[in-house]
Amino acid sequence: EWLSGVSSGRVFFMSDNNGFDWSFINWYFHHFLGTNPFGFSSQNLGSLYKGLVRDTFKNFKHLRKTRHSHHPVDDARGNAEALLELARMGLKIRLD
Repeated sequence: EWLSGVSSGRVFFMSDNNGFDWSFINWYFHHFLGTNPFGFSSQNLGSLYKGLVRDTFKNFKHLRKTRHSHHPVDDARGNAEALLELARMGLKIRLD
């Protein structure tokens, strides 16, 4: 319900380490809701940045403002800040 209330279209899951984070998110949604609103795929924030700057050796983590403390809220906030910066750099993304 929350995802439907804060988005106006298809939602997607993006994470710094989507291979790790996705497994937990997917399991919890299927276990407790019977379905995953994100579907069956996810996006990796680091790979997105590498593509945007066209350099496979670049790292996006300097774009975070909130310290990466491994507290879920801090980490999500920092990743959101980095994603917003990617949008400012020209990444086409819906921010509604």
